[in-house]
Amino acid sequence: MKKSLLAIALLSSLSTVALANQAGDILVRGGATMVSPDSSKTAVFLDGADSGLQVSVDDNTQLGLNFVYFFDNNWAIELLAATPFDHDIKLHNGDTTTLLADTKQLPPTLSALYYFDTGSAFKPYVGLGINYTIFFDNSFTKTYSDAGFSDLDLDNSFGFSAQLGADYDLGDNWSVNVSARYIDISTDASFKVSGTTNGLAAVDVNPMVYSVMLGYTF
Repeated sequence: MKKSLLAIALLSSLSTVALANQAGDILVRGGATMVSPDSSKTAVFLDGADSGLQVSVDDNTQLGLNFVYFFDNNWAIELLAATPFDHDIKLHNGDTTTLLADTKQLPPTLSALYYFDTGSAFKPYVGLGINYTIFFDNSFTKTYSDAGFSDLDLDNSFGFSAQLGADYDLGDNWSVNVSARYIDISTDASFKVSGTTNGLAAVDVNPMVYSVMLGYTF
């Protein structure tokens, strides 16, 4: 009986060790990532005066990729990458909303992760990091370009990020991951109207980023 109990305890200990992250492990994840910008509207200024117009940015979902390197069973570093996010920019004039422009962005984010010891397949973690967001392919819709809107430019952004997440070990090095993170993204959107009027909107994008991914540990 004692030998049986000892064997069970040993097997349990071995399975726990097998589930723990190890120094040098590399975890690669891929799946759906949604960027959900702050829903608040931002004032549009024309030649420094408040125009009474406002803009907002829509959600977008793309293929997200994570690369995680473990220093030990608790600490890791993670790089968030993705295919370019494509956001609609809407113009609000009182109760009227129209599609103003489109922009693409890439938000590479480098984070330090701390995994909590659970001794199980469920591995929750928290993370803090830095983000650099690159905006490109900025363009007005045909309606507004025909109306004289041009030279749309969005400044790149540097900020911090914070996240909560968890991996669940499926066995054979496979895992499933869910995470939610806040990213500090702000940009100045500048443009011209009729070639002479200068337009500006200071946009606090500040999105929540949600991911559901499948991972494999090497």
